[in-house]
Amino acid sequence: MGELSTISSNLLYAAFFIYLVATFFFAGTISDKGKNKSELVGKIGITITIIGFLTQLGYFFTRWGASGHAPVSNLFEFITFFGMMLVFAFIIMYFIYRINILGLVALPIALLIIAFASMFPTEISPLVPSLQSHWLYIHVTTAALGQAILSISFVAGLIFLIRQVDQSVKSKQTFWLEFVLFMVATTLAFIIVSSIFNVTNYNSTFEAPVEGLVTEITYEMPAIVAPFDGELLSENTMSPLFQAPEWMRGVDASIKFNTMIWSLLGGLVLYGVIRLVLRKRVANALQPLLRKANPEIIDEVGYRAVAIGFPIFTLGALIFAMIWAQEAWNRFWGWDPKEVWALITFFFYAAYLHLRLSRGWQGKKSAWLAVGGFGIIMFNLLAVNLIISGLHSYA
Repeated sequence: MGELSTISSNLLYAAFFIYLVATFFFAGTISDKGKNKSELVGKIGITITIIGFLTQLGYFFTRWGASGHAPVSNLFEFITFFGMMLVFAFIIMYFIYRINILGLVALPIALLIIAFASMFPTEISPLVPSLQSHWLYIHVTTAALGQAILSISFVAGLIFLIRQVDQSVKSKQTFWLEFVLFMVATTLAFIIVSSIFNVTNYNSTFEAPVEGLVTEITYEMPAIVAPFDGELLSENTMSPLFQAPEWMRGVDASIKFNTMIWSLLGGLVLYGVIRLVLRKRVANALQPLLRKANPEIIDEVGYRAVAIGFPIFTLGALIFAMIWAQEAWNRFWGWDPKEVWALITFFFYAAYLHLRLSRGWQGKKSAWLAVGGFGIIMFNLLAVNLIISGLHSYA
């Protein structure tokens, strides 16, 4: 078991760096050095991507062998699997449309997702009784695949908006596009900040009342916000600037709030440095790099991703989920937060397809919907799992 676990971890690291190399090859396709050369570099890029995907698939099955169950049972495993399915969805779309620019955006997002997953505990743990079912493999994997294919619509929508939104004047569209890029910077900042404090083994301990009991709460980042009525026990550590609000009383509530503050501050610093270096909006700087992208084909990719991903997501996140809920909890539906947000995701993309097909919402309107849909997927993945308590919570 230990040997398989080590092999699994090494394969995941290898896949990460292979994807990174593939990204550089896709970046080479945006130059004006000739169509034939760009096609060759693109073919090398997709070949390396496939090698990376097969390597990550090796991680998946070796971890399965080490744990004895499909590795999608905790947040690290699920987010890693989601990143792998995003790469798989990109490969499918690449061979349908042969668009190299898609890899230049899809692979960095997959890299961010995999790196983000590594911030959570990676230890293999046994399954709780409710997860000991073959529906774990069927429901979770198909739901993740559906979400990953839907996420390709976000990739296409982001490319379309960066290319098409007029950057010569400030507008609501330029503001919201920059906000999306700021959130990407915030995610990267969270990874950087978490990695720094993990490497230094930083921790500070507080003593605070939780549900009537005095409990020790350990932070792995300097405490900007302390637990409510908390007392700092650690010496030579940063003193908190303020306390969490009284209603934020869970053991991990103030830690999550503190992590969110660090992420936002890190995102502001990182985004600010990028703006300072570029001396213009980030989307404005990226726009010339995407001039070779055909907006009509990119728009079609976004629609096709939803058309393929929506039924798969519906099958996995709703139909299979209800069958498993009946088996595990003797009811098909219980208004658990995860179930509610899966339903919201379903209605959102159903509305997308309705507006696209019946109202002719193409171009920018369709792209903005795709970006919004990805926001819902990320909220479902992170906030519902980490913050909102429920039967499906990974927190």
